[in-house]
Amino acid sequence: MAAKLSAQSGLDFNSPLDIVCGVDEAGRGPLAGPVVAAAVIFDPARPRINGLDDSKALSAKKREDLYEKIVDRALAYCIASASVEEIDTINILHASMLAMKRAVEGLAVMPTLVKVDGNRCPVLSIRSEAVVGGDALVKQISAASILAKVTRDHMLVELHDRFPMYGFATHSGYGTPQHLKALREHGPCEHHRRSFAPVREAHARFGSVLPVIAPEVIQAAATVGDDADAFGF
Repeated sequence: MAAKLSAQSGLDFNSPLDIVCGVDEAGRGPLAGPVVAAAVIFDPARPRINGLDDSKALSAKKREDLYEKIVDRALAYCIASASVEEIDTINILHASMLAMKRAVEGLAVMPTLVKVDGNRCPVLSIRSEAVVGGDALVKQISAASILAKVTRDHMLVELHDRFPMYGFATHSGYGTPQHLKALREHGPCEHHRRSFAPVREAHARFGSVLPVIAPEVIQAAATVGDDADAFGF
């Protein structure tokens, strides 16, 4: 988990205005790697960041440039994740909610309003609002989507160094033809999501043993939300 608090802030904590936090995740769809979430609060004393948008609409270079500006100018930010083991235990939806919850709770400054990309929010003690298409509409969410995407892409590049046969640096774990072909030829590695059908099928063909799920991971399902199904996949 990465978190930061700006040392310089013009924020008036007695102001009646909301302290707005934007939240988004990256990595729901891939067949491998964790799901990563970020939470961002802007610093009104720092210059506005131009060019913010849904991370998927930006080039990799633009995302990297904006990442540096966001972490430098934000009042506070936190980047968190949910592991492959957690994804396979509580399913990808609830793991995404868990990662977002961790990101918000890891902030050095607590917001009064959390805006989340999508149509549902994680269970929080803070007032929250789901915004469909928020990564393109709410600048704090755009910033969070960029932090989450860049962080996760870097994680997959590191996995590529250890498992070059899958091409993680190219597709970031998504089910591209190249990735599916590698799964058929090599079977899954420990970082593949065995609850996802293509990985489960490759796993069955190679006959390897599923990992034992740690009790604390199963327990995490109970804290994600009232409707969490610990084995909902």
